[in-house]
Amino acid sequence: MDCFLCDWGAFDFGSCDFGALGAPELGWIFICFAIMFTTQWIVAGLMIVAGWTLFTKAGKPGWALLVPVYNLLVLLQIIGKSWWWLLLLCIPFVNLIFYIWGTNLLAKSFGKKADFTIGLLLLPIVFYPILAFSKTEYMGPAGASGR
Repeated sequence: MDCFLCDWGAFDFGSCDFGALGAPELGWIFICFAIMFTTQWIVAGLMIVAGWTLFTKAGKPGWALLVPVYNLLVLLQIIGKSWWWLLLLCIPFVNLIFYIWGTNLLAKSFGKKADFTIGLLLLPIVFYPILAFSKTEYMGPAGASGR
């Protein structure tokens, strides 16, 4: 059995002879890359629509999601925290703690509990659309019952 990468001297660039890597394999590689890139666009679109809906439910403009840094400031308003949290989100390792805390406050702001926070952290592609498209309502910063 020949190794494709073992003997580069036998590789003929002029005739496009790919040796062990034939045309069918290149076709499958192309198809896999096409599926991967298409899936990324679909996931990104779903997350943008879900985020837009969450912002709208909270009484904020949906377009704010698309503006870098401003979207974090609006999200901090939604969860009831001040602007200086943005600075804390820039510090390595500290940002993880405040990200988890902020995600928990977001879930509470929409009337969800800690188990939903775990879902938002581990499977955001599933739980953010659930939060956005379900009948949950925005209850104020951190549920307006206490922070």
